[in-house]
Amino acid sequence: MTTRDHTLRATHVVWDWNGTLLDDNQAVLDSVNQVCAGFGRPSITMDFWRDTFSRPLVACYERLLERQLSAEDWVRLDKTYHEAYRAVLDTCALATGVPTALHGWAATGGTQSLLSMWFHHELVPLITQFGLLELFARVDGLRVDTGGGSKAEHLIEHLAALRLDPAEVVLIGDVVDDSDAAEAAGAACVLVTTGMMSRRKLAATGRPVVDSIPEALALLQRP
Repeated sequence: MTTRDHTLRATHVVWDWNGTLLDDNQAVLDSVNQVCAGFGRPSITMDFWRDTFSRPLVACYERLLERQLSAEDWVRLDKTYHEAYRAVLDTCALATGVPTALHGWAATGGTQSLLSMWFHHELVPLITQFGLLELFARVDGLRVDTGGGSKAEHLIEHLAALRLDPAEVVLIGDVVDDSDAAEAAGAACVLVTTGMMSRRKLAATGRPVVDSIPEALALLQRP
């Protein structure tokens, strides 16, 4: 894969889900504020969370709540967040340009898959409901009870399962962890400002940063 003026040559796109293909920012913020309420912290704004968010999530929440979290605290926090998020998930819509832009990429002969840190058993029915399943050569979500770790090892396994050369892959996501995962796997990465991280943090990675899914795909060229 070569880069010239931020144009990336790729045959395959790995998509992130939350904050990238799914516009769930308000649902995330509402759920984080439920966590804040449960731990006696005042509510926060979207801008504050976008400046605070990072992985691993335990360290992120310890900064947010200004306290160390025990294993029991994390279980309670995780339960609070996910119950709140599931309660408003049906209010979330697809990001601007989805699925039209994805169909456009497929029409060029490019392939694509989905790798999410959302729970696999909930992810597949959700993308099926949105009519996206047929677009993806593979869908992988989190297959453990609680999340919070890095995406890197999951991306490496995802590409291996697809038998893809990482040099022909671009990961499109919305957080620094996506950039870190791409670097670990040997893939390229484009970051979108549509999710839960500020442009300042995204730009600090040195990756191309754009404001929408169509803009991200506009940077890609098939070999």
